[in-house]
Amino acid sequence: MCLVLEIVLLAMVAAFLGLRLYSVLGRRAEHEEESVPQRFESEDKPAGIVRPAQATPVVPARPVELEGVMPAVERGIREIAAADSRFNLAQFLEGARGAYQMVLEAFWNGDRETLRELCDDDVYAGFVAAIEAREAAGETLDNTLIRIEETRIHSASLDGRMARIAVLFVADIAAVTRDKDGNVIAGSLDDAIESRDVWTFSRNTSARDPNWLLDETDEG
Repeated sequence: MCLVLEIVLLAMVAAFLGLRLYSVLGRRAEHEEESVPQRFESEDKPAGIVRPAQATPVVPARPVELEGVMPAVERGIREIAAADSRFNLAQFLEGARGAYQMVLEAFWNGDRETLRELCDDDVYAGFVAAIEAREAAGETLDNTLIRIEETRIHSASLDGRMARIAVLFVADIAAVTRDKDGNVIAGSLDDAIESRDVWTFSRNTSARDPNWLLDETDEG
């Protein structure tokens, strides 16, 4: 009887020790499964790093590039550029080429609205008078600008705040005039002729409007 009682007591003690050991080992295992901060990780990381804004580099104004022009023309261009910091010679020439084509086509088609936008009062009046005379005769123009061979600064000047630049255009144009019945009475679409025009554009350098107006037309 005493032996049985001792066996029961030893079993109870073993069970108690087993429960304690499982409790300790189980908690340790749970802690080991948690992420452990690495060596180069900080527990107090900032929410984010704000980089200082980089200053926009200041690009110096590009010098006016002139090549093969007369001293008087160069002087006029530089005076205009000094009076108007937005002036860019390359952009001006590109715009002048576009205006040359637009004005020619507007005149040929009798488009008064476009001419009004691109020309000053005197030039506009001259174009409209020619259009009205053509319409009165029942004639139409069937012209085509084939290509612009050359665009070159002819003269440039600054009078007070008024800038004026004359541009020489050398272009190939196929010109045909038709009567009221559509018959060709002058010119030919098969033979382009060379046209040399000197057009002068003007702009007040103190004005907010950046556009130049055609204020004079001459043959080159």
